[in-house]
Amino acid sequence: MKFFRAILGFAVLSAACLPMPGVAAELGDFMALPQAGSEGREAYRVFLQQPLHRAFAIAPGGAWSWKADASSAALAEEQALQACRENTEQQCVLYALDSQVVFDAAAWPKLWGPYQSRAEAASAKVGKHCGQRFYDLAIRNPAGKPLTLSALRGKVVVLHFWGTWCPPCRHEMPELQKLNQALNTSRDIQLVLLQMREDIGTARVWAKNRHLDLPLYDSGMSDAGSDLLNLADGKQIRDRELAMVFPTTYVLDRRGVVVFSHSGPVQEWQQYLPFLRDVAARSGK
Repeated sequence: MKFFRAILGFAVLSAACLPMPGVAAELGDFMALPQAGSEGREAYRVFLQQPLHRAFAIAPGGAWSWKADASSAALAEEQALQACRENTEQQCVLYALDSQVVFDAAAWPKLWGPYQSRAEAASAKVGKHCGQRFYDLAIRNPAGKPLTLSALRGKVVVLHFWGTWCPPCRHEMPELQKLNQALNTSRDIQLVLLQMREDIGTARVWAKNRHLDLPLYDSGMSDAGSDLLNLADGKQIRDRELAMVFPTTYVLDRRGVVVFSHSGPVQEWQQYLPFLRDVAARSGK
């Protein structure tokens, strides 16, 4: 997922996130804007100063866009949503229109759907984009036993590419720890952390020294010069084909289909719990 700078009110993806709110009590409650980060909140401040007709759109993962001074509310809505869609694979929804918050908090965690049927998933193209079946990586579980991603089908998988040499990855680990703790009672959602360009021993020692208890799976990489991941069919794929930056995260539904991806760290992972639970409840049916 690409990152965009805010220019003339167009969309931007941000790593900073807020806890998922309900509908904002007031139009000016910019802190209630979900997942938009500091840049998104600042853009919303600017948006509120613009003339009517105006619309502000958002999407899971931090994309946002706005349009103001349109000839009608309908046109502002259309243009804001279109700008948002151009910068994310996620579904964009309206947050505010003219002088009213129209955000539907109840529908927000369901935006990763609709989820594919068994037949649709079986015929889906293999890839990393939303709606595609993710590559069947050959890895090892935390106990050191060989495993393929396809063996985890039936569970929702949060697949996270990271490295101890990566400052944003290290910074994000406490948030992933909180997410893992929240998921400890769930049998339907599995967090899978894969170390990149280093050996699994280095990753585990680093985590232990920081009192992090996380499901560290072994990517198979052994040093800084490694950039190949093994696939279940014996082939290999370069890490940069899956992650242009580190960290990068994918969420796979129960059939291994990508429903969400995020490039860069997420500051508040627990806000995604309602989304993950919705995938667990509604995918694979």
